[in-house]
Amino acid sequence: MLVHGIGHRRQAWSPVVRLLAEDHEVIAVDLTGFGESPGHPKGSAHNVEAYVDHLVANFRAWGLEKPHVAGNSLGGAVALELARRGEVASAVALAPASFIDWKGAGAALPLVAMRLGALLVPAPVLRQACRAGFVRAVIGWPLYAYADRHDAASTYGDALAMKRARGFEATAIKCLRPVFKPFRGALRAPVTIAWGTKDRILPYGQMARARKLVPQARYITLDGAGHVPMSDCPEAIAELIRGTIADVEAGRSAVA
Repeated sequence: MLVHGIGHRRQAWSPVVRLLAEDHEVIAVDLTGFGESPGHPKGSAHNVEAYVDHLVANFRAWGLEKPHVAGNSLGGAVALELARRGEVASAVALAPASFIDWKGAGAALPLVAMRLGALLVPAPVLRQACRAGFVRAVIGWPLYAYADRHDAASTYGDALAMKRARGFEATAIKCLRPVFKPFRGALRAPVTIAWGTKDRILPYGQMARARKLVPQARYITLDGAGHVPMSDCPEAIAELIRGTIADVEAGRSAVA
């Protein structure tokens, strides 16, 4: 089960899906209020717990019992909460939005600028603009270490997903909660937390805070990767997920 970040869409995982699908059944989801999913029911909370509640309900509906999960950013926070509840067999969290400090809160400003730009620029203008390489570089700079790998169609798709992200503002506010109350607590599934050294949204330094708060997790540094490492180093991410699953299935992973 693969979970994207705030303002993004399930296609963020496409480079990794192709690799994992060689060995595993893979499901990439659009969280409620993002991608092609409908918005939250009226009055529903836009926090990590609500996203997890919704995913767990879908696990039941789909007949899934403790899938392996990987998530990025907001999706990483979702993956950690699923592991805390014991609803998954393992969790891989890529730059999870669970350990944001004051510095990290300020670094998220480019994400807000992306949202404002997507809202203000009409979709036809966005489509045309994404044909220019320098525009793709500007749009992709906060997310990717290698924005030049993205063509006009994928960049426009990302921008359109940000433009139509009905849950963005309410979720973004809730994502600041870790500044005051970061993730902590006993894990009921093996967890790997990985962070890119060129993350421009949630800086790599936040992994030090994660180590202190969740010492039982395994930690991996992704040299040269940005905030969305599934695009920057898909082979490494696929291998990380495969290795985590293999360890669990071989009984080599234990929950501390």
